[in-house]
Amino acid sequence: MLAYATAVILFTAFTVYALSGGADFGGGVWDLLARGPRAKAQREVIAHAIGPIWETNHVWMILVLVLLFTAFPRAFAAISVQLHIPITLALFGIVFRGSAFVFRSYDAPGGVYRRRWGYPFAVASIVTPLLLGVIVGAIAAGTIRLDPATGRALPDFFSAWLAPFPWAVGILTLTLFAFLAAVYLTLETRDPALQGDFRRRALAAGVALGACALAALLLAREGAPAVFDGLSRRWWSYPFHALTGACALAALAALWRRRYGSARLLAMAQAALIVWGWGLAQFPYVLAPNLTIESAAAPPVVLRVLLTVLGLGALVLVPSLGYLYLLFKGRRP
Repeated sequence: MLAYATAVILFTAFTVYALSGGADFGGGVWDLLARGPRAKAQREVIAHAIGPIWETNHVWMILVLVLLFTAFPRAFAAISVQLHIPITLALFGIVFRGSAFVFRSYDAPGGVYRRRWGYPFAVASIVTPLLLGVIVGAIAAGTIRLDPATGRALPDFFSAWLAPFPWAVGILTLTLFAFLAAVYLTLETRDPALQGDFRRRALAAGVALGACALAALLLAREGAPAVFDGLSRRWWSYPFHALTGACALAALAALWRRRYGSARLLAMAQAALIVWGWGLAQFPYVLAPNLTIESAAAPPVVLRVLLTVLGLGALVLVPSLGYLYLLFKGRRP
């Protein structure tokens, strides 16, 4: 039970990161694609939305990594060996994106360097979520293999992620983050024209997200058979798809009717269901077909200490983050 409780917390943290940090990446996508007479104003809204919280949102990714290497060290070792190339590139992307955003923010308004730093910020905002999705897709594909004699990851650094399915998941992740960002940005301004700009982007991204999800599911038949079976042949599969589809259509309908608050909640629900669909389809494996949650877990004494520390830390972290979001996101400019 300790291992399963830890896995649920880990997946919850990953979901929160997708809903928060993922939307920050999506903001960079729209920063790059800002066009028209209001392009400058669009970029200002994006910078104002990201600025107060983008560093805080990475707390959830740090929590995911700490939980993974503490609670499931064998899985962490295998992932970090066979996927070290996309992981390293994604880390570079996170660093370059954050650095470029800071340098751009502190340059003089209208300065040439502000425009120049905007490009690496936007490009890293596209490349990084793409690679994060590739990593998730490689894990879901079940192609991370362990040596049966030693239990260690085999020295194969390419085949697990250089395949169609992981890249389909990467594109799906990028599209999901862009969709979340566009929906969130409709609530970051009171200007009806800017709201309309982000509304149109959200509608387009929402339709593209549905197409990417379908493509990833079809590729999963060959590229991730265990996940495909989980998403198509378990008792909960079709009700789960119906619920996810209902949230997606309701989010698009709310956007069409300019009910942006409802659209944000529905988009968040849709994104959370997509993430948890992967987790439920892969259950009970951390790395199929070699490591289940129980076989990959650290000793119970480690898990008890870890869960105790998490509980104590949550007493500080959750109220602090709640106050931060209330302070900076409670009211629109």
